[in-house]
Amino acid sequence: MLWINGPFGGGKTQTAYELHRRLPGSVVCDPEHIGFGLHRALPPALRGDFQDLASWRSGVREVLGLASERHPGPVIVPMTLVDPGYFAEIVGGLREDGHTVHHSALLADRATVLRRLRERGLGRGLKRESFAVARLDDCLERLAGPEFAHHIRTDRVTVSQVADLVAGAAGLTLLPDTDGRLRHRLRRTWTGLRHIRFD
Repeated sequence: MLWINGPFGGGKTQTAYELHRRLPGSVVCDPEHIGFGLHRALPPALRGDFQDLASWRSGVREVLGLASERHPGPVIVPMTLVDPGYFAEIVGGLREDGHTVHHSALLADRATVLRRLRERGLGRGLKRESFAVARLDDCLERLAGPEFAHHIRTDRVTVSQVADLVAGAAGLTLLPDTDGRLRHRLRRTWTGLRHIRFD
């Protein structure tokens, strides 16, 4: 299992789908879908950070464990997880259950992440990304800690290069990246559009 951590706007989803594209037999399992499902089951006034729900944490551990056990290829998990206790509960729990979890935290300068958030704000700038901006400093500070290593700096590398670094840390070799600059740009745009969240 490849767990890709990082701040909101840090490139997790782009990296996950680049890995998926170049890693035959892989699957992307996004724990946010479980969280959004739990949110929909609650009255709006009770919707907080779904990571604080024990049902989310246990559900993620169960679902990812099942995917890791029964899916024949690599399981790729793009998810921000910065609370050390929750990290130990989920990632540590998966490891205790006998699953191999290769964890990478994507880090970048604050200005770089803000620029990326602005780009994905669909013309509304950082207003649309207020939750991500409010959490940014805390995410960057926590993820720099040793419990969240392996760290990958993404300021001056491409998504393709980040994917190579994530895979290399797990001992995996990706298919060669044969896309040109324009195709990379189109692919990033398409991935971003496919993962716009309205919850």
